[in-house]
Amino acid sequence: MSHRCIVRAAVLGFTCAAVQCAHAQPAWKPERAIEIIIGTSPGGPQDHMGRMLQKVLQENRWFEVPLSAVNKPGGGGAIGLAYVNQHAGDGRYVMIIAPTLLSNQITGRAPFGHADFTPVAILGVEYEAVVVRADSPLKSGRDLIERLKKDPTSLSVAVGTSLGNSAHIAFALAMKAAGVDIKKLTTVAFNSVNEGTTALLGGHVDVESAPPSVLLQLVQAGKLRMLALAAPQRARNELAGVPTWKEQGVNSAHEVWRGLAGPKGMARAQIAFWDEVLGKAVKTDEWRRDLEQGQVENIYRNSAETGVYWKDQHDEVRAILNDLGLAK
Repeated sequence: MSHRCIVRAAVLGFTCAAVQCAHAQPAWKPERAIEIIIGTSPGGPQDHMGRMLQKVLQENRWFEVPLSAVNKPGGGGAIGLAYVNQHAGDGRYVMIIAPTLLSNQITGRAPFGHADFTPVAILGVEYEAVVVRADSPLKSGRDLIERLKKDPTSLSVAVGTSLGNSAHIAFALAMKAAGVDIKKLTTVAFNSVNEGTTALLGGHVDVESAPPSVLLQLVQAGKLRMLALAAPQRARNELAGVPTWKEQGVNSAHEVWRGLAGPKGMARAQIAFWDEVLGKAVKTDEWRRDLEQGQVENIYRNSAETGVYWKDQHDEVRAILNDLGLAK
């Protein structure tokens, strides 16, 4: 072999080895305890998802370190987000999040937004429902729309827990698509969904936009009527009889997602660890059953997919909050 051929072979060999090293990053596994941060008090949907995730991960023993679920409520999730933000680049800290990660920054209620964190996963999606009292003259979503088209101020709509949240956004998107002047809507924010429902039952408001899982028992008891679901298609099981907005001639659907965010600067190997572990967790029978019982769709998106999704959702949420006059 000529000297030139020997040199060429050596260069090619070195290049191939360099490429292999670039692609074969060492696997990462946590060597110390993992914390799942929950930015709400115990008992709510985010708390339930965080503790369910903790249970599934612990029972399957996909890693060898302790795992705890830690509640850090306050500031609409801002306290929990600030805590996660203190652990930049550390993949052992992840937080259960909801669309308030986007809306709270857009409305000026929180200093943090999606760009300040590492997207880890979307773990489930639910769709807001619109309900009225059982004795309401409004029998369908079309009845509601026709009434609000004539006079957007004629009905009061309850949402919990703040203006600009998912319940408000889902309702406003549907009304905008139907041609209602959404800036004139009478929307009342209560401290909780349950408070809004109590006001509806007492006749203090006319309509409520809220998660169906909270309303279902009252619907089944004949106290409330569900007019529409902001889903792309009919739900299953107990919600199978509820028409979507699209079925009623309104081209509108809105996902209320729950997922995981990590601190900014997580390494690729850390993200790959969570992609692998969570990809297995959402396929377990226990996880599937739990989401089904809570009227949550078992929709999973990995880290890369979640990053793209957050961007799209941020643009949609900012546009409707701007229309409502709530964007800062």
